[in-house]
Amino acid sequence: MLVRVTAMVASKSVVSVSMLILMLILLAIPSDGVGRVRVSGSTTVMPLAELCAEEFNFMCREYMVTVTAGGSGVGIIDAAEGRADIAMSSREIKPSERARYERPDRKFREIVVGYDAIIIVVSPQIYNSGVQSLTSTDVRRIYSGEIRNWKSVGGPDREIMVVGRKAGSGTRDTFNEIIMGSAAAETPGVSIEAMDSSEVKTAIVGSDRAIGYLGYSYVRAGGVMPVALNGIHPTMDNIRSGNYTLARKLYFYTFGEPTAGARTFIDFVLGPEGRRIAEMNGFIPP
Repeated sequence: MLVRVTAMVASKSVVSVSMLILMLILLAIPSDGVGRVRVSGSTTVMPLAELCAEEFNFMCREYMVTVTAGGSGVGIIDAAEGRADIAMSSREIKPSERARYERPDRKFREIVVGYDAIIIVVSPQIYNSGVQSLTSTDVRRIYSGEIRNWKSVGGPDREIMVVGRKAGSGTRDTFNEIIMGSAAAETPGVSIEAMDSSEVKTAIVGSDRAIGYLGYSYVRAGGVMPVALNGIHPTMDNIRSGNYTLARKLYFYTFGEPTAGARTFIDFVLGPEGRRIAEMNGFIPP
């Protein structure tokens, strides 16, 4: 009998310790609304958000930031439908998105987190053959399929491989709006549709006859050749001043007032550490 009682006491002690450990683990897991800050959206803004999140998570014990991509449109939907605390976007929110989700007591909040530009890039072989500057008209005619050979713009007698972006990309929407005349414009000249700027860069580097467009930070890392657009080179000063045709702002959006965790992370991104991280990695801070 004594052995049984002792065994039962020991068993209960093990269960109690296990329950205590489980409770401590559960308490340590961040809650959706406070401890964990979920960031979703633009692949252009994502490198900046990831780099800031890495430093923020190291320094801050109260909140943990996770960052996932999917495109500007996906991020805005995620924020509106409660799957993200912050949406990353490389374009302004669309009137249709505001109409779909906003109501009198809850609207999207816009935060400019940096300046960027969509850079027109070509394969090194094309750049070295003499195609180092294009006009907006040249680019529009290439993407519309009117120009299909590099010799039409001063390059070699070689068919152009045109790389674009898939639907849902904020970069694509901005490019289409400024170059093609409408965010909804068709681009029948496109040979390959890439999911993000990394795929665009891979396609350009792997070809000797390609043209594409991607975010400024991806060009800073090297490997592709940026061309001047309308005679203006995509320098940091020309982007910040707006002289470069495809200059743009980068955004965070929250749906309604940001949570305490989201506000803390936004302040970090806009603060001295965030600005330092942006400048060191090819982004232009606000």
